[in-house]
Amino acid sequence: MAKGGKGTKGKKITLNVAKNCVKITFDGKKRLDLSKMGITTFPKCILRLNDVDELDLSRNMIRKIPDSISKFQNLRWLDLHSNYIDKLPESIGQMASLLYLNVSNNRLTTNGLPVELNQLKNIRTVNLGLNHLESVPTTLGALKELHEVGLHDNMLSTIPKSISKLPKLKKLNTKRNPFPKTEESDTFIDSIRRLESLHLVEEKDLCTTCLRKCQQARDKLNKIKTMATATPRRAIFSNLVSPNSMAKDSQEDWRIRSTSP
Repeated sequence: MAKGGKGTKGKKITLNVAKNCVKITFDGKKRLDLSKMGITTFPKCILRLNDVDELDLSRNMIRKIPDSISKFQNLRWLDLHSNYIDKLPESIGQMASLLYLNVSNNRLTTNGLPVELNQLKNIRTVNLGLNHLESVPTTLGALKELHEVGLHDNMLSTIPKSISKLPKLKKLNTKRNPFPKTEESDTFIDSIRRLESLHLVEEKDLCTTCLRKCQQARDKLNKIKTMATATPRRAIFSNLVSPNSMAKDSQEDWRIRSTSP
């Protein structure tokens, strides 16, 4: 999860710099990419570019997202992963066009997620992994268009039934949470329709935190395989495939599918 950064002076983003970072995607969308630029404060100048369809502020050092972000009324794709954000503004609920939201690898707590998230009626993908969530916000249960949810690497002890009842949910990642009983988690996950795809990524494309998590998971899997060889047992989640939603190479694919009708 995001750490440190005290006293760091970030790069100043001017309107001209931001304009030069606007690109047209192959499917004709306007994308403002300010990722990995050492930004510590949300650059207010980009509010003058509020006609973009996609905004990427990931892998910076941003601590606060202002209420004014709601001015991006056309925004369909918002990536804020790998920053120092501990709270989302209530105004995010006004971004009615939003289809994709990635706020993984931040400092978000359950209290830092506003109830206004339930107003995002069109959203299809939400990634809340690698944060400090102790419970799943009930607002997620109201988002009937959700296809993909990332809740991995938090402090969750249970998953509400309202999530399992989401009619279009196909991908759910709840790995590495302190569930008290594996059986309960198994039963819940098994109630979700089988996932359709596996997203792969090379280690060189992962951030340090994600790479460490993957290595830990791989070590754990090797131990399980060793134990399974010694003592045969029923396979857990034999058909379940969980995407690495932080994978760089999969993000374009997710964006394309999220914006498809």
